[in-house]
Amino acid sequence: MAGRLLVLTGPSGVGKGTVVAELRRLRPDLWVSVSATTRPPRAGEVDGVAYFFWSPERFDATIADDGFLEWAPFAGQRYGTPRAPVEHRLAAGEPVLLEIELQGARQVRAAMPAAFMVFLTPPDLTVLEDRLRGRATEDEAAITRRLARARDELAAAEEFDAVVVNDDVVRAARELLDLLEDPGRPA
Repeated sequence: MAGRLLVLTGPSGVGKGTVVAELRRLRPDLWVSVSATTRPPRAGEVDGVAYFFWSPERFDATIADDGFLEWAPFAGQRYGTPRAPVEHRLAAGEPVLLEIELQGARQVRAAMPAAFMVFLTPPDLTVLEDRLRGRATEDEAAITRRLARARDELAAAEEFDAVVVNDDVVRAARELLDLLEDPGRPA
């Protein structure tokens, strides 16, 4: 039996990584795909854990070899999900989680229509802005761009199979776990 693919997206700063970390605590056997990116690592990020930090040349070669399930430019860099590890885990019957941006989620929907698509949203834009500023990793112009993009992305929530509000990390992770394990929903 093929594994279940859950695709999680939402605007930058909504807390996808934090919710996924809690979900992994609740479900340690859940395999979370590691994306590749052309951006440099942030402080504390480890290659192969947070992301695979690839050169633009390696990224281009993977695109040419159809080695991505999805890929997209974002904030001046490129991000993509290596195809082979996802397909391998699904074929082995394992549950798989992709934490990706909106454009990538749309590509996965086209490539794998059976994927269950979840949109993570903040309780409101003020909370999202506070989270982005709290990171202290970007200047004001970058924050302004991310907030503008977030407004556009929030309008896409209706395209998804489910919407989860990240007003409490533990509650949001439990809701994702319920969606992943719902035996009444076809795989």
